[in-house]
Amino acid sequence: MNSAVRVGTRASALALTQTTTVAESLAGLGGFDYELVRVSTTGDVNRASLSQIGGTGVFVAALREALLDDTCDVAVHSLKDLPTGEAEGLTVAAVPARADIRDALCARDGLTLAGLPEGASVGTGSPRRAAQLRAARPDLSIIDIRGNVDTRLARVAGLVDGGPGDLDAVVLAAAGLTRLGRQGLITEYLAPELMLPAPGQGALAVECRSDDAGASVFAQALQHYDHLPTRLAVTAERAVLRRLEAGCTAPIGAHATVADDLLTLEAVVCSADGSRLLRRTERTADLTVNGAAAAGVVLAEELLANGAAEIAGLSADL
Repeated sequence: MNSAVRVGTRASALALTQTTTVAESLAGLGGFDYELVRVSTTGDVNRASLSQIGGTGVFVAALREALLDDTCDVAVHSLKDLPTGEAEGLTVAAVPARADIRDALCARDGLTLAGLPEGASVGTGSPRRAAQLRAARPDLSIIDIRGNVDTRLARVAGLVDGGPGDLDAVVLAAAGLTRLGRQGLITEYLAPELMLPAPGQGALAVECRSDDAGASVFAQALQHYDHLPTRLAVTAERAVLRRLEAGCTAPIGAHATVADDLLTLEAVVCSADGSRLLRRTERTADLTVNGAAAAGVVLAEELLANGAAEIAGLSADL
């Protein structure tokens, strides 16, 4: 490995901000220098709908290739973008403490979701958000949008200068807005009771080659950076997604918390039009990675037994 650890990142403002935070934390823990390696991904250059260009993995594959061909030593992902299957030769060596898991409404004139007028236009690129918005407000016009955070914010009338302002509101992840210093534009934080987040939302994944996840100074920094409660929570959430055989574009939300020696996991499966929502909860006192994964599978099985595959158009087998 080079004297400076090469940290792979997407080139968007949000990705660079997240990656720089991770790199500085690891460098502080391990006492080494770092350099950022910018990698362009399919999701960055293709502006089609995520469901059209493949959804799962479109922001990840190029970074993983950069790791495997030794272009970088470590890659930083938004965990909700990471496919649930194992990547041969790679290891998620650290999951740092999670940021805000909530979705956030950024609306014109300081409006909340309940305050938006009938027929208001709300932009999102997420089928999960779209379905839960339609469930809460069937009268809204949900518009599929793409682009980085600032591009999406510019779609809201009067929210920022110089944008088209053709929408009444957009819904984005609160964590991303906060990391970019845009939290002042949030007009309402959407509670999980109203909108369950994507599995892994608000969390980051730090991935490296499996051969480098040993006892080096670099590996020790990754081990210290890992936050067990967050890893357990996202493991449970992603186990739901994996058992349902669903990708990051499926209308599925999941959120786990660890408190009082108990992991509590909640998940929702939605029809695309928001007319049908199936929501269930599972708890476990087994606070290990295997225990968290098992809780996710148990919850997914319950969802499937109650019609989840039909509701969300999934291919998972009972």
